[in-house]
Amino acid sequence: MAPPSRSGGRRVRADGEILGVAYGVPDLLEFCRRAGLDPDDIDLYDRALIEWRGGGPEVWI
Repeated sequence: MAPPSRSGGRRVRADGEILGVAYGVPDLLEFCRRAGLDPDDIDLYDRALIEWRGGGPEVWI
């Protein structure tokens, strides 16, 4: 995940493809669902799954 922008959104990528901009955890989980992952199985702190830049899942602004 890219660092938060000034508007608070974070660009989400999967396999190098930009999926969109998330403005919070619910948006991120929706992008994951669309990419074929089960949102209920996602650990937001799993560094093997999500590479956070500019702060972790609690940083959106």
